[in-house]
Amino acid sequence: MTFRRVVWIVLDSVGIGKMPDSESYDGPLDSDTLGNIARQRPLSLPNLCRLGLGNIHPLTGLPPADSPLASYGKCALASPGKDTTTGHWEMVGIHLAKPFPLYPQGFPAGVMQAFEMAIGRGTLGNVAASGTEILKELGEEHVRTGRPIVYTSADSVFQIAAHEEVIPVTELYRYCEIARGILRGEHEVGRVIARPFLGAAGSFIRTANRHDYAVAPPAGMLLDLLAAQDIAVHSIGKIADIFLGRGIRSSEKTKSNADGMAKTLDSLDRHAEGLIFVNLVDFDSLYGHRNDVEGYARALEATDAWLPQLLEKLGPQDLLILTADHGCDPTTASTDHSREYTPLLCYSPAAPASALGTRASLADIGQTVAENFGVQLAVGDSFLPLTATR
Repeated sequence: MTFRRVVWIVLDSVGIGKMPDSESYDGPLDSDTLGNIARQRPLSLPNLCRLGLGNIHPLTGLPPADSPLASYGKCALASPGKDTTTGHWEMVGIHLAKPFPLYPQGFPAGVMQAFEMAIGRGTLGNVAASGTEILKELGEEHVRTGRPIVYTSADSVFQIAAHEEVIPVTELYRYCEIARGILRGEHEVGRVIARPFLGAAGSFIRTANRHDYAVAPPAGMLLDLLAAQDIAVHSIGKIADIFLGRGIRSSEKTKSNADGMAKTLDSLDRHAEGLIFVNLVDFDSLYGHRNDVEGYARALEATDAWLPQLLEKLGPQDLLILTADHGCDPTTASTDHSREYTPLLCYSPAAPASALGTRASLADIGQTVAENFGVQLAVGDSFLPLTATR
């Protein structure tokens, strides 16, 4: 074991330039989440730049460091797709042979009939839509009729929105479990998502009671292997939902990036070894999908301002990994995820900085963590020797 503790933080959707096959997924869009934001709105990210963010990829106003503190590079996504499940699964050593199914025209009649029969009521929507827009369009009708809103997006998701005072959260969760049971075989979407909301017409707001029901990952993924060796995994944010809690010793949900960052610091105080696995989702859910460039920029700057507190808690036997799972460029016409490289920064106070280059797969991160803790994944090339302590 090179490092006793690994802190792995996924900056959800913070991509760093389109991949060569992006046109097959995004069309002619020139997606570059970090790069395009930096061109439109000057960013102040001094701590990320000191680590080596600007050394990965040219970024307007974010120069490369002469002597970066972290090893730096970027990761391609080897699996087909550009969604949360695909990206996170690949990180832990799962390469998909085919993408999860998409439903740009809504779900088939047979799926919806089975779902409505099982829950005992009709539904609204069954379209591909923005989560905030569909509340504006159908929220009032939902409150009046009691019918849940079903919608999807460019991702492989079956989302169910309901007002908490019309359909209680526990009942909404039951609906999601029913949908998860129906959506198998050819219709096995990556996630079923509960999307509860509150408020009145014109001011509906989604609550923090979101819950994801993911497909069970196949055996042999990193978290399973770590658990088998009694290596503790502590998750923060939606990590536990993505992996159905598999291999995770303790987990904490988060209400926001700020909450996730605070809980990460607290976890460092409580857990001296093992893996702390974090997802900061606001970049994606609040800003990327809403094409909110200013909000995305402020979220990046808030994370950067928090980094010194994190780095102060790291010792010579700690490794920090910063990356992302895909892109979601708020500057383009699309509100969907984008097929992008993800940044890779690896820092330890006792390790020299190295150029990690362009990694062929996000699984390289998982293989690095695996090698550190004495296990091995079926896919991925470890770069642990490049981050080894002095």
